Parts: sequence; structure tokens; C-alpha cells
Amino acid sequence: MGKLTAKTVESAKPGRHADGAGLYLLVKPSGARSWLLRVQVAGQRRDIGMGSVDSSPASSATRIGDDLPLEQRSRLTLAQARELAVRLRNVAKAGRDPAAERRKDRRPPPSFKDAAIATHKALKGGWSKRTADAFLASLEEHAYPSLGRKRIDDVDANDVVTTLKAIWKDKPSIAKKVRQRIATVLNFSKAKGWRVSEAPAKSIATMLGKATAGGNMPAMPYDDVPAYFVKLSAEAETAGRLALLLVIATAARSGEVRNTKWGHIDWTKRLWNRPGSIMKERIPHTVTLNDQAIAILRRAASYTDTTNPDALIFSNRKGGALSDMTISKVMRDAKLPYVPHGFRSSFRDWAAEAMPLIPDPVAEAALSHSVPDSVVKAYKRAQFLEMRRQLLDGWGSFLVSPASKGEVL
Repeated sequence: MGKLTAKTVESAKPGRHADGAGLYLLVKPSGARSWLLRVQVAGQRRDIGMGSVDSSPASSATRIGDDLPLEQRSRLTLAQARELAVRLRNVAKAGRDPAAERRKDRRPPPSFKDAAIATHKALKGGWSKRTADAFLASLEEHAYPSLGRKRIDDVDANDVVTTLKAIWKDKPSIAKKVRQRIATVLNFSKAKGWRVSEAPAKSIATMLGKATAGGNMPAMPYDDVPAYFVKLSAEAETAGRLALLLVIATAARSGEVRNTKWGHIDWTKRLWNRPGSIMKERIPHTVTLNDQAIAILRRAASYTDTTNPDALIFSNRKGGALSDMTISKVMRDAKLPYVPHGFRSSFRDWAAEAMPLIPDPVAEAALSHSVPDSVVKAYKRAQFLEMRRQLLDGWGSFLVSPASKGEVL
């Protein structure tokens, strides 16, 4: 039991007065009173200031600040100081810094809507104006009605599925974008410490099922992609077919493939270092190259000058970049109801369902979508790139897997 009493706290003379177990009352000559805790942290003695003495009458039960955790209060009664001292000593025994624990933000997690606004504010600098505007507009229309007021740490797979089901069949293109944006909010919230987990991608994909092809970017179901990839690989080589094969193997945008040069390829590290000038968001981005992508590049190498770093990998007869229509025509000639850009959605759906152990932000980064830097740091940059390599290597193996359920189209 402590040595101090409420009465002695009020009447103590200037100096340091021990309550026991490292808790002290400090009284200055001016009469100001405060609490101090002396603890051992990693073998070193530390003095932790705990705030001033609260000598208000015990009956004042509704004072401003009474709803704050003890760690956030600036004034403490004797009983509260003893309770906080126990907490901070336990923190020190666990090997953590009690001073940092004292400073920790203990406000409850925000609502989904507030988390979405915070996500938008943090990431919009790396987005185009159109993307930034669409992010909040789509969530406001399709997510806020059911998720807006829900605490971000309480949002689970069932909540997301309930939100998306209303548009999953009728508006598949919009639904996929909303799903990705909800995932961005959940992943950002995980990085901020508002949630203990990232977006439950696999569970959501399982409960939603496959969306119907629709919208401006109809995508081939991922189960059908391997059969098409193998069939396309066996057809007569043209720049358009080879470029489309690389689009599929790397889940890249058509424009990135059409405008890339041999100087962007690092054969030794098996990397495709894409400058901002060919990227949608004008931000440089690196893609790991799987075996299938390397094989496609080697086939393309026989048609252009690989020793010239400024030479386009895929060029038209005049040496300029292929048109977008050249790649799209390959699919149109095969009378397929899909577009090259849709393979990015095929890859994303496959990643969510077939690679559940790969964190959702890794798949987003593989598609050159914006990912909070704090998320990348959480995995360490080298590890983050290696997980992206694991993901794209898995995609490459899937493309040539004989166990594919798809049919030759």
C-alpha cells in the first residue's frame, strides 16, 4: 500500500515524496505539485513525468477530460497516478518505452468515412486529379450509405460484401473500382494502427463470386487466361501479339508496353525499370520480370536493336511506337469480348483468390497503384519488392499451368 494519502498530497512541503514502487510526488517551492515515476528501462533508470496533481473534489465526476485514458490526462489524482504507474511499470517490464506509451494516441479509431477522407488526403498527391476526385465520389455514392458511420476497425468482409452486392452484377466495372478503393482505405488504416488487419481480399472474393464482364474495360475471367496465353504464344509472331503477351505476363498497361525501350530492361536483376514518362501517374515504377516475360522479351529481341537503349522493344514499320489499336486488334480479330486492359483485372482477381498469403498492398503495387509509404516501410522495401516478385512469378507459372481449367478460346 502507498505511503501517501490524499491529505498528505495536499499538505506536503516542497521536495520529493515517495509513495512506493517508484512513484513520487514532486512539490516545487511555488507549491505546484506533479507526479513522477522512476523505472528501469533496458537496464537504465528513467524518470517519467506523469502530469500534475488533480486535487479537485472527488464529487466532481463530470469534469472535462474525465473520458480520456489515464495516459492522455495532464492531471491525475493519487489513485489515478498509482494506477497509471502500474501500467507504465508493466510496459517497462515488457521491454517497451513507457514514455512512448504515455504519448501514444489512444483516441478510438475513426469511422470508415473519416478514414476514407484521411486516406484521400494522404495519397492524393500521387494521383491524377481525375483519380483523386473519383476516389471520394465513388465511395460517397456506393460505400458511405452502409459503411460510412461504422468504425474502421469493425469493418469486416461481410460488411464489404454487403456494400458491393448492390452493384456487383449490374455495374461490375464500378464495383471493382469501389472494391479496390475500400481496400485502399482498409490498408491505409492498418498502416495507421486503426485496424489490426488489412483488407480481407480472399474472403471478399469468395463471397462475391465473379463479376459479369461489363463496363468500359471487360476482363477475361482469370481461369480462362492461361489457355488464351498458351494459344496466343503459339501463333505467328507479330509485334502486336508479342506486346499483348507482355501485357498479360506483367499485368502492365498497354501504353507502358508500347512505349518501353531496351534501356528500361535490367536483364541481370530481371527488372523492368519504367520511367515516369511512360506511366499513367508520371511516377517511375519497377516491375519484376517472371520467366514468361523474359521469354517474350527474348523473342522480341530478334526484331529490334537491343544494343540501343533508346530503341523501342515493340515498334511499327517506321520505327515508332505501336498504336493502342494494334494490340486491341489482336483480340478483336479473335472475336473476343475483352480488351487488353482487362488483363489487369484478371490478374488482380487471381491475386486475391489464389495468393491469399500475399498482402493486398503488394498486388496493388504490382499494378503500379499508389500504396502508402508507411505500408512499404512496414514490410521493408527489399522484402516488399521480393513479395511482388513472388506474386508475378506465381502469375507467370499460372499462365502456363497445364492444370488450368480454362478452355482454348
